Amino acid sequence: WLGMSAAGGPEKPGCASPPLSRRQQELCEQKPELMPAIREGARLGLQECRSQFRHERWDCRSPPAARPGTAAPAAFGQQLSSGTKETAFISAVTAAGLVHTVTRSCSAGNVTECSCDVTLRHGGSASEGWHWGGCSDDIHYGMSFSRMFLDMPFKNMTGKSWSGLVAMNLHNNEAGRQAVAKLMSVDCRCHGVSGSCAVKTCWKTMSSFEKIGRFLKDKYENSIQISDRLKKKLRRKEKSQRKFPIGKEDLLYVNKSPNYCVEDQKLGIPGTQGRECNRTSQGPDGCNLLCCGRGYNTHVVRHVERCECKFVWCCYVRCRRCETMTDVHTCK
Repeated sequence: WLGMSAAGGPEKPGCASPPLSRRQQELCEQKPELMPAIREGARLGLQECRSQFRHERWDCRSPPAARPGTAAPAAFGQQLSSGTKETAFISAVTAAGLVHTVTRSCSAGNVTECSCDVTLRHGGSASEGWHWGGCSDDIHYGMSFSRMFLDMPFKNMTGKSWSGLVAMNLHNNEAGRQAVAKLMSVDCRCHGVSGSCAVKTCWKTMSSFEKIGRFLKDKYENSIQISDRLKKKLRRKEKSQRKFPIGKEDLLYVNKSPNYCVEDQKLGIPGTQGRECNRTSQGPDGCNLLCCGRGYNTHVVRHVERCECKFVWCCYVRCRRCETMTDVHTCK
């Protein structure tokens, strides 16, 4: 819901009730200066999800039946509670988006409780001619707030049927946060006569969210199925694989993904009919894979645009009208 409203969808003022939990509403009321960052984090996660999956059968978009004003699950159909690999990616990218935007807000001085990472100041290597300075991104507050805001609703759930899904979602939330921390980089600025770079001031900064999204997409491709019957800890479903530990950056899922080829309104799956495909590609965006073997339709699209523009003295620009014809392929 937050991602949809921040992306231009229906929006409720302030700390509106559903779909926020009671604890989330309290956090919102206690820290109103963070509400823009929370919305932006949700929008960032939703946008990156759509970007990473734009060529896949599941493209992280709303099903056609979603009505304006519906709650968050409409953004992904039933994916938020299905326990699939797609659920895992949504959890991770949303948690990472919240860390990213809250930390940026801290570095910009928009939040009274946090700022830059001052623990790095006055360190560095004098012999190598560089020192820590500037405003390093302090992701500790961002990660802490992300845990409070996103993990609390799951921790309040009870019932055996939820245990596997809850543990899975909590793990994937943390995997998203760990991705932001793992991909922190160091930026430096040179100082010296005539750009000699005798001394460098360096600071830590978060990677672009696109890079974080690519990292999480790779984790999605290699996600691990776990048993929904919890004992003392998370366990791989495949008994032969249980000797291999589960890493904190791995994405986990409980249930296998449904068939995304055909529309299923009950599950919120739009299907791939009508999706544009690439006739020459062998990848997931290729007509063979994206259309699930049903074939595709081809139609010609005419583009008209101004071209070969020249400045004429004095004083206007003269252009030609250029037409191009392109073939567009859509799944049957």
